[in-house]
Amino acid sequence: MHEPIRVLVADDDRAIRLVVKQSLEACGCTVTLAENSTQLWEHVLAAGFDVLVSDVLMPDGNGLDLLPKIRDLHPHMPVIVMSAQNTLMTAVTATQRGAFDYLAKPFDLDELERTVLSAAREARQNAVQTPKDEAQADIPLIGRSAVMQDLYRAMARLMPTDLTVTITGESGTGKELVARALHDMGHRHKGPFVAVNMAAIPKDLIESDLFGHERGAFTGANSRAVGRFEQANSGTLFLDEIGDMPIEAQTRLLRVLQEGEFTMVGGSTPIRADVRIIAATNKDLKALVAAHRFREDLYYRLNVVPLTIPPLRARLSDIPDLLAHFNNRAVAQGLPGKRFDGKALSRLCAYSWPGNVRELENLVQRLCVLAPEETIGESTIAQILDAEPESENGTGTWRESGLKDAVEHHLTRYFKAHGTHLPPSGLHARVVREVERPLIELALKATKGNQLKSAELLGLNRNTLRKKIRELGIHVARNGF
Repeated sequence: MHEPIRVLVADDDRAIRLVVKQSLEACGCTVTLAENSTQLWEHVLAAGFDVLVSDVLMPDGNGLDLLPKIRDLHPHMPVIVMSAQNTLMTAVTATQRGAFDYLAKPFDLDELERTVLSAAREARQNAVQTPKDEAQADIPLIGRSAVMQDLYRAMARLMPTDLTVTITGESGTGKELVARALHDMGHRHKGPFVAVNMAAIPKDLIESDLFGHERGAFTGANSRAVGRFEQANSGTLFLDEIGDMPIEAQTRLLRVLQEGEFTMVGGSTPIRADVRIIAATNKDLKALVAAHRFREDLYYRLNVVPLTIPPLRARLSDIPDLLAHFNNRAVAQGLPGKRFDGKALSRLCAYSWPGNVRELENLVQRLCVLAPEETIGESTIAQILDAEPESENGTGTWRESGLKDAVEHHLTRYFKAHGTHLPPSGLHARVVREVERPLIELALKATKGNQLKSAELLGLNRNTLRKKIRELGIHVARNGF
């Protein structure tokens, strides 16, 4: 690009305006500033810009409300939305009203620069597509953490498409909620959403359940039965626990993905499959492929766009919002609401949540039904989590019984949280990782951040320790943490 990129930046925070201005000017842009919606609209009317970077909430209005008007006036000018209101609804609304991208505050300036340059390049190539202008309000996903922002942004880009998606996540993370949101906010929202759990259907009935059967196809097939693919026509078919699908059914599913049609069991007439397929699993599909338990060609057909839902332990900052959400839901069901004191909240945030969000939801429901007190304290939380609260000196009865018993105690709860189902594969690596991280952190703390002494204490090579610190994302500071 030979001409400088003209960028309009609108934000009511002077510090943010100046930092963004300096960053963009350093990469060759010319920047104009606006401190409210009125100034933003005046600049849009008065001059042409290559890119608009705008905050959502400003003193005199909502920046998202201006997006349709801006798109009408300058249909090829990309708009990048910044917001501290880091919810899926914000990301989706921004995308649906015509935003090129959505950046959650606080954002990385390098990411902003890359996004602005990419937006300007696409605009000058006349490759900006006009998104749909339809919004819906009831989004069941809760969380403002950075990992959830990444998920929201990916979902917002997928909603206008029919791309096949594979959602990966541990049990209880909300894979079906993500699939439903992709359907409800997509252009197929008027069609049916049909969910099928592969692990819950007897293997010899899966093909009939998915594709239907003709009369006389097998013993007991006294009439024609419509399968899930036909039920989901013009809508979305959600295939949960796809890793449990038998090889024979995988072959039939592959044909649907390749040719867009299927035949009923016992039938010969092809039926057109007008469905979007979203698959989900808590297993490592690549490992299943390597073990010849999952077709490699089907894996690549399903994994067009992979989405990973983080476990709750990776987004502990979302727990207060989740507590409020589940508490409000309980109140709406006629149950007494609860409050959580600071120590209770700290205890919840220190727990590893093997059952993820589902386990937290169950805990809130149990408290609303059984706990007599209005404000929940740490002792009540400890009793529910089947663990004694630590004393001030950091000891507790389970700790005194030894590390082996503590690990066994935790893993027993972990297996119980999954009920009759097995936990996700890769358990050994996850357990080792969870033990390894605090071990290295405590060694570094004890040696005041001295990696040479920490390596000696742990019995590791110094380079090995450095590699583990990098892989585990451990922050190292001299003189301790």
